[in-house]
Amino acid sequence: MLIIEHLKAMTFSDAENQIADYLIKHPHELDQLTTQNLANFTHTNPNSVIRLAKKLGFDGWTNLRTEYQKEWQYLNSHFNVIDANIPFDNKDDVITIMHKLAQLEQNTISDTVSLVERDALVKARTLLLEANQIIVFASLTNANIATDFITKMRRIGMPVTLSSEFDISVYEAYNASPDTCGLIISYTGENATYIHCGKFLKEKGAKILSLTNMGDNQIARMSDCNLSITTRERLYSKIGNFTSNTSIIYLLDLLYSVVFAANYQKNLDHLIQIGQAYDGRKTTNALIEEAGSLAGKPAYEVLE
Repeated sequence: MLIIEHLKAMTFSDAENQIADYLIKHPHELDQLTTQNLANFTHTNPNSVIRLAKKLGFDGWTNLRTEYQKEWQYLNSHFNVIDANIPFDNKDDVITIMHKLAQLEQNTISDTVSLVERDALVKARTLLLEANQIIVFASLTNANIATDFITKMRRIGMPVTLSSEFDISVYEAYNASPDTCGLIISYTGENATYIHCGKFLKEKGAKILSLTNMGDNQIARMSDCNLSITTRERLYSKIGNFTSNTSIIYLLDLLYSVVFAANYQKNLDHLIQIGQAYDGRKTTNALIEEAGSLAGKPAYEVLE
């Protein structure tokens, strides 16, 4: 849940409600605002400001202000024109829809990049590289998206498997070991089955890397490293999962790429050798044809 959602939903004292109301209405005016300043503006006192911050899970006003400003800046960037939930309407012709979806996907990539911090990305790469077993916990559409990531990772020798059946996922998490890394994909971050999986992974000493929305959620909290999915879509009042799907695809491509880059030349040579040994696809397009390829030969002949 986002900070602004907590401010609107939580129960506070009268003084805290005055402060919360000010934060909701004036997020752009908080820069450099001290505890005493905020207390003066809301006709309360510094202790009420500190209590509100702690109720929201922060050490004090400074931490709350920093994170709330980050959240506000994020929510007011990238998607000022195209609505992530309703990116086109019934009056748009096919070309307009085409351009709007293109803009939506471009916005989504920029939005996702803005949420990725270098230290978190380095940590994610380390978790994957040091694992002797990587289990991707994803269901339905997320599982389909993850399949491409798993294929690419396995092509360079990374030990990755998919756990997409809820009843089996818990067993796989329970059977994990300290050298396991569980990659959990959940837009809400509140999937009950994957929360159970996360608890078992932690009990077994395994590491957890998660992809969730940017707000506070249980799966992100239990993770050793969390990367945020673009957080613009409502759960069901939308035309499709355009932005969340695009964001997850980008993040998985990013994870594969940073793992690949850790042994760049070795991995590239390996992929080329596999292609030369096995890939016998034909093409009449010179732009995609491999120089000196074995195209045209059946796979069983290439391998002989």
